[in-house]
Amino acid sequence: MFGHSTRTLVVGLCALAAAAPAAPALAAPAGGAPPPAPHTATRALHAQTLADLTTTMKGEAYAYAAYSLFAAEADRQGLSAVSKLFRSTAQTELNEHLREAAALAGTVGSNAANLRQAISGETYEHQVMYRRFAEEARADGDLEAAKLFSEIAADEGRHRDAFRTALTADMTGRGTIPAPPKADVVPVTAGLPKVKAARTKANLDTALHGEALAHAKYMLFAAHARQTGNTALARLWEGTAKVELHEHLAGEAALAGLVRTTRENLHTAITGEHNEATTVYPGFDKRATAAGDTIAAGYIHNTATDKAKHAAAFEQALNQLH
Repeated sequence: MFGHSTRTLVVGLCALAAAAPAAPALAAPAGGAPPPAPHTATRALHAQTLADLTTTMKGEAYAYAAYSLFAAEADRQGLSAVSKLFRSTAQTELNEHLREAAALAGTVGSNAANLRQAISGETYEHQVMYRRFAEEARADGDLEAAKLFSEIAADEGRHRDAFRTALTADMTGRGTIPAPPKADVVPVTAGLPKVKAARTKANLDTALHGEALAHAKYMLFAAHARQTGNTALARLWEGTAKVELHEHLAGEAALAGLVRTTRENLHTAITGEHNEATTVYPGFDKRATAAGDTIAAGYIHNTATDKAKHAAAFEQALNQLH
């Protein structure tokens, strides 16, 4: 759903560890997303297929987050049937499409590998991405965005430090896993963008996709930690995932004007799902097939079929609105 962000600014957070082992079937964390499916490729995937799966994960994670916000707005408008449709579709994006892509790409590794992956991403966001976004927003006169970007940069530094401490504990058996952070939940209601510069809007889009993927991946890492008996680490992953979704992404969504009226939200969803069904995923399917990555191609083909069904369901919901 939606245009997939491909800017290199997100690479540090979103890049998959191509050398990581394929994820086993994982136990779902209590109240969290189900684990990656045990459906994995039988050989190493080609680089382009991995890149396309990365893009797929970004889009599916973002769709989950956006549809969840759209559902809440439909509830506020008393449109329970539309809210239910958005929520069920969001769950499909996260618990089927994203987790199977993650399994194919071998996103989940050992607890130590997962921590190293997160440390790299959080370091990049703390030291480079959000600091640059803040400087650019300030230069463009988007002071509210500059403040938010600076606050998130500081949060990401704290996340990195917590993950470093957890990695030391995991590797040496000394020390303790830090307590999970508490999310300062940001409400997101319908409204226009609160920023004016095109550069700030583009940076918000990049940030939204990055935070959505971080949330999704950290929930998968939490499931693996629970499977290995490390409940303290699982709680750290889950708490950090909540911050990424309910505080960072929500704050960015409010500034970006992501949520509009339910009618507009349905139009947005239809456009995104149709684009993925007819253009984005068929292109990925063609490349994976040509590369001989048949399992990945099959997954992408089936996902494209689901996208067409989503678009049709959203169109029907839109037509039923008065």
